[in-house]
Amino acid sequence: MGMAMMQKMQRELARIQDELAKEIVEASAGGGAVTVRVTGQLDLKSVEISPEVVDPEDVEMLQDLVMAATRDAFARAKELQAKRLGALTGGMKIPGLT
Repeated sequence: MGMAMMQKMQRELARIQDELAKEIVEASAGGGAVTVRVTGQLDLKSVEISPEVVDPEDVEMLQDLVMAATRDAFARAKELQAKRLGALTGGMKIPGLT
């Protein structure tokens, strides 16, 4: 691969990473009781918890819902990364990106 091609790929990669940083994916658990939003760069943006799911007698359930929503949001963000970067790399794995 020539130097010009490598530089073009680097510019394209930087553009994709900028887009991923601005794109938000969302996941929820407990029928929408907990909603988590992260960027395509895996930056946690927000956690929303419905007041009716906050039960001082069952904090463990709330923790489980937050964990489930967060895991799902990160999985969706990683899928988005793989899709966007896969178009650039042709499926080639680049260390530190996926």
